[in-house]
Amino acid sequence: MTLRQKTTVVKPGQVPKKWFHVDADGQVLGRLASDIAMILMGKHQPTYTPHVDTGDYVVVTNAEKVVMTGRKLEHRHYTWYTGYPGQKMESYGDRLARKPEDLIYHAVRRMLPKNKLGRHMLEKLKIYAGPEHPHQAQMPEPLEIGKRV
Repeated sequence: MTLRQKTTVVKPGQVPKKWFHVDADGQVLGRLASDIAMILMGKHQPTYTPHVDTGDYVVVTNAEKVVMTGRKLEHRHYTWYTGYPGQKMESYGDRLARKPEDLIYHAVRRMLPKNKLGRHMLEKLKIYAGPEHPHQAQMPEPLEIGKRV
């Protein structure tokens, strides 16, 4: 008699989705984004399957209070092409003042798979600049992430 281990392959819709609430107040941007990306992909669950969206929903509040280490707020820049000659450039500090949700959104987006599945995972991320969010009906569980000991 041989004992064989079985690998479980989850099908879409088999894993129930949970809602988590993350407070970004005082969190370091990169550490926060990597932990959020893991939850969106479902890597925190033992039923993780790479080709199936097994992740959960994440609600992030206080995006305007996220921090960056060092002098990255002044020295790092977002650049984008507008269709005209040259590029637009904006420092992280200016972006944080103008659109605080974008910092977390783009940091998490770059850590997800670059395909249709990654775009579907990103739709489960809800980011709000202030402490209020309209997802109380889903009863999101508070989650402590991004902190290192």
